[in-house]
Amino acid sequence: MTKAELINSIAAKVDCTKKEADTALNAVIGAITEALEKGDKVAITGFGTFEVRERGEKKCINPRTKEEMVCPPSKAPAFKAGKALKEAVNK
Repeated sequence: MTKAELINSIAAKVDCTKKEADTALNAVIGAITEALEKGDKVAITGFGTFEVRERGEKKCINPRTKEEMVCPPSKAPAFKAGKALKEAVNK
C-alpha cells in the first residue's frame, strides 16, 4: 500500500476529504519522527512500538577495493509489532 492509497483508505473510513486525511497522516508521521529524533519511544497500544536502536562500530569491507575499514556507530529507527497486530496478521 502506498501513501496515496493509505490516504484514500483513511478518507473513506473517517468520511473526510483526502486533503484532511493527508494532513492527519502527515501530522502523525511528523510527531513520530520528532519523538524518535529526541530519542523517545512511541508506543501505540494494539499496534506496536517505534524506537531508535544504537548500532555499534563494526568492521566492514569496501566492495570496490576489498579493503577492510571501520564503519562508525550509528542509530537506526526500529519497529516492533504489538500482540494485536501480530494476531491480526496471522489469522
